[in-house]
Amino acid sequence: MMKFKKNDKFEAEVIDLTHEGSGVVKVDGYPFFVENALPGEKIEMRVLKTGKKFGFGKVESYIKTSPYRVTDINLDYLRTGIADFGHLQYAEQLNFKRKQVSELLRKTAGKVDFPVLDTLKSPKETHYRNKASIPVRTVKGVLETGFFRKQSHSLVPVEDFYIQQPEIDAIVLAVRDLLRNYGIKAYNEVENTGFIRNIVVRRGYASGEVMVIFVTRKAAFFKKDDIVKALTAQFPEIKSIMQTVNSSTGNAIFGPEWHTLYGQDYITDSMLGKQYQISGPSFYQVNTAAAELLYQTAIKFADLTKDDIVIDAYSGIGTIGLSFADQVKHVYGVEVIDAAVENARKNATLNGITNATYVTGKAEEVMADWLRQDIQPNVILVDPPRKGLDEAFIEAAASTKARSIVYISCNAATFARDVTRFEALGYNLDKVQPVDLFPQTHHVELVGILSKK
Repeated sequence: MMKFKKNDKFEAEVIDLTHEGSGVVKVDGYPFFVENALPGEKIEMRVLKTGKKFGFGKVESYIKTSPYRVTDINLDYLRTGIADFGHLQYAEQLNFKRKQVSELLRKTAGKVDFPVLDTLKSPKETHYRNKASIPVRTVKGVLETGFFRKQSHSLVPVEDFYIQQPEIDAIVLAVRDLLRNYGIKAYNEVENTGFIRNIVVRRGYASGEVMVIFVTRKAAFFKKDDIVKALTAQFPEIKSIMQTVNSSTGNAIFGPEWHTLYGQDYITDSMLGKQYQISGPSFYQVNTAAAELLYQTAIKFADLTKDDIVIDAYSGIGTIGLSFADQVKHVYGVEVIDAAVENARKNATLNGITNATYVTGKAEEVMADWLRQDIQPNVILVDPPRKGLDEAFIEAAASTKARSIVYISCNAATFARDVTRFEALGYNLDKVQPVDLFPQTHHVELVGILSKK
């Protein structure tokens, strides 16, 4: 095999995309991953880096471009991963996401030619995110807000985030300018110095209510009252300003300590006709309109009846369980974040729902408790984090002999792995529906249903 050196140049054809949106090029059987290169394109490529099994390349020039290429994209969106599929036409993004789910089911779960349904498109293709988590750093001596370059912690200043609601972008810029005006120091993660680490903004899609969260290294907040006063005067839709103190050196955004600086400690929004209180640390789907499609798909797959008892594992603030509670006998929800469980209980009351029980704990442990209490679910609905389901949870779920497991997943790889575990315990995968909650990015959400054999 040829030995490649940094800065070598080749003409090559792009044959595929990685799941994160890089083009795949093979030179004498050796693969290179190339940013901003699409299948079917011919490029002149320069070698950036090589390893034992693959290397990274850069496009020097395009000899032939793809008919699906979007040419007017700001390349910072690709460099930072804000919109790592932004250079690919939207219809092709949807096709790629369906293909990605099919491939993972084939490779991991042995499902050759499984009929994965066409990806449901998001009602909005850009400016859809209802939440922003923006790092604050010093760049060339000036406090900046933006996003980290891929695989690094070097901040690229960004003003228009493209996939966020524009009202959120405006608030982020206003906060940035206030921090500059009052001489507040940005966080330096190398030295663990400075004050402001992140600005997090949540905005209700239907309500327009806004929460601003300052993530700080220490609790004492210089000029706090002046900043709060200026911000609320400029944006009367702000209903909550929070501070969370994170003194750790890890990558987690929020810290354990929370303070309410203005208003209340939640905002309210509506989804599928129900009202929800959303606290700072709670999980709430970032694309509300597409999340409604996702939940409607899950409810349709579940084929619920008035006599059904449903376990809603990883229930968050109750958005999915409460949306179908009036169609079933009882909903039991479990969630590990205490503030989210508190929100879920309040949300049940807010919507006049009396047949929903929410508890704090690990899903696998609480599930085992419920079984000991003779709570017999007909349907189990799961919406786990990216790591998928715990082995103990899968065993407990299968032991209930529920007629179906409705699985909402944000990671098709762990979903495919978990499907094989459920199938070994007597469940068959019936249907898989990808839903695009994250247009312009490589992420894909899906709903699958497994039925008792």
